Amino acid sequence: MGEVLRGLDWSVLEKIALSIVPALICVVLHEISHGLVALWLGDPTAKNAGRLSLNPIRHLDVVGLLFMATVGYGWARPVPIDPRYFKNPKRGMALTALAGPVMNILITLVTLFLYGLILGLTGGGGALAAFFSATAVTTAYLSLSLAVFNLIPIPPMDGSKVLFSLASDETYFKIMRYERFGLILILILSVSGKLWEPLGSVIDAVFEALLGVSRSGFSLARRLMALFGAAKTGQGVGA
Repeated sequence: MGEVLRGLDWSVLEKIALSIVPALICVVLHEISHGLVALWLGDPTAKNAGRLSLNPIRHLDVVGLLFMATVGYGWARPVPIDPRYFKNPKRGMALTALAGPVMNILITLVTLFLYGLILGLTGGGGALAAFFSATAVTTAYLSLSLAVFNLIPIPPMDGSKVLFSLASDETYFKIMRYERFGLILILILSVSGKLWEPLGSVIDAVFEALLGVSRSGFSLARRLMALFGAAKTGQGVGA
């Protein structure tokens, strides 16, 4: 039995395990941002439902999380929004929807900066530094994937609420009635693999463009180390 277990390829399970926490960070902050913007616009529904919590269990969709950890994009339980609270329902829904992808892009920028900072401070050496740098990159990529995925203009994705807010009220609310069918379409495309190829190309291109942020973190780390080294040398000379 031991030989069988040793002969198995554990790399996939290892990848999934290392992706779970970054995936949770991405989806939880994504959903909270929806609820916070809705609250700012006058809708307390998410707050009353306890969905502004950092507790991941309140937002967790097991299938969506597994998709995030394995495929690279997924979803959480949607935050409840009641557009009747908004002065302008279409505008309110568009802003609320846009908050999720914007939050994910911010997470990507911050974690890429931290990745560069870690590399600059440690030189990439050591198990702990390798773990944190890998976690930062994974979080950055998954967060960007979630942003791009949610910007697909198919209901119920966030992109559809932004795009169709430009349509007439009658057209907008008619389209939004068919959200469940859009979700089925997205699941079929995801399982068949037809969604990942074009989506993955977009994600990779944007990720490459944003990698410059990590170089900024690396440069800052090097400057800090140079200043620290100069100060330490000065103290030694003074002594």
